[in-house]
Amino acid sequence: MTTVPTSGARPTLLDVARTAGVSPATASRVLNGFHQVRPETRRQVENAMAELGYARRRSTRGTEPDRTGSIAFIVCEGGARVFSDPFFARVLWGASRELAPVGMQLVLLMVHSPQDYQSAAARYLRHGNVDGALLVSMHGRYPIDLDGVSVPVMFCGCPIGSNADDLCYVDADNRGGAERAVRYLVESGRRVIATIAGPGDMAVGVDRLAGYRAALLDAGRFDSRLIVHGDFGQSSGDHAVRLLLNRRPDVDAIFCASDLMAAGALRALRRHGRRVPEDVAVVGFDDSPIARQTEPQLTTVRQPIEEMGSLMVRELLALIQAPAPHRRRAVLDTQLVIRESA
Repeated sequence: MTTVPTSGARPTLLDVARTAGVSPATASRVLNGFHQVRPETRRQVENAMAELGYARRRSTRGTEPDRTGSIAFIVCEGGARVFSDPFFARVLWGASRELAPVGMQLVLLMVHSPQDYQSAAARYLRHGNVDGALLVSMHGRYPIDLDGVSVPVMFCGCPIGSNADDLCYVDADNRGGAERAVRYLVESGRRVIATIAGPGDMAVGVDRLAGYRAALLDAGRFDSRLIVHGDFGQSSGDHAVRLLLNRRPDVDAIFCASDLMAAGALRALRRHGRRVPEDVAVVGFDDSPIARQTEPQLTTVRQPIEEMGSLMVRELLALIQAPAPHRRRAVLDTQLVIRESA
C-alpha cells in the first residue's frame, strides 16, 4: 500500500522506505549508491522515489551538502551514571544497529551537568561536526538552545518546556505505564501505595509521577507524603525506602520510577525485615536486565528501549535526507510485566 505524505508535505526518506516496503536504512543505502543491495530492492526504492516525487536535498549551490558520516549521541549525565544504568547501553544498541548498515558512525558526547548541557551541546552542533544529533536524558525546562544549529536533532523523550512543541522526539508512554502499574497495585488490594519518583526536572520523572497520581486520585487514596524523589539509581531507592518507612510504617506497596531504584528498594526492605511481596509489593519501570536478577524477580513496566533508539535514528536519517515541514514525533506503548515482587 502506498504511503502518501499528508498536508502536501515534501516526501522524506522515511516516506520512500514505507512506500517501498523496506527499512529507512535500506532506502538510504540505495540513495547513497551502496552496492550491497539486491537489484529488486533497489528497483522498489527507485520506483517509490519516482511515485512520491522524492528529491534529495540540495544546497544553495545546487550540489549535495557536505556530510560527515557521523551522528552525535549526546547524554546529559556523568560517566558513572551512563555506564551503570543499562538504559543508555540499550538505547545506544538500538541506535547503532540502524546506523551500521548505512556506514555512519555514532559519536558519544557526555555532558556532566545540566548547567553545561545547553552551551556544550549547542556549541558542538554549531561547529558542523556531525550530520545530526540524538539527545538523551535531558534536564530542565529548556534542554538546549538550537538557535544557529543547522543539523536536525531528535530527542529521546518529550522535553519539558514551552518550546517542546517545536521539537522532534521519540518517547514511551511513561504516564500510561505508571498509571497501569499503580492501578494493578490498587486492584491487588494494596492500601498504602507509595512511589519513589524520578527527578522533577526530567520529563520522564514528571510523567511517571503524573501516572501514579492519576491512578491514586481515581481510587481516592492519593497522599503527597507517600512521594519521595530519587535519581533513578539504586542508592536513591535504598535511601527513599528509609524515608518512606519513617513517614508511613504501614506502607504496603511501592511503585518505583526505575528498575534500579526498585532494586535499591528491595535491598532496603529486606534490611528492615519487610517481606516482598507479602508485606510490601514493589513495582519498577524499564524491564531492564536487573529486573530478572533481583530476589524476588521484579514486576515492572516494560518500555521498548532498543526500539526507541532504532526509531530515533530512522526518523533522524529521514530528516537528514529531507527536512520535513512538520515535527516528527512518536510515542511507543509500554507493557506491565508481572513477576514475583507484586
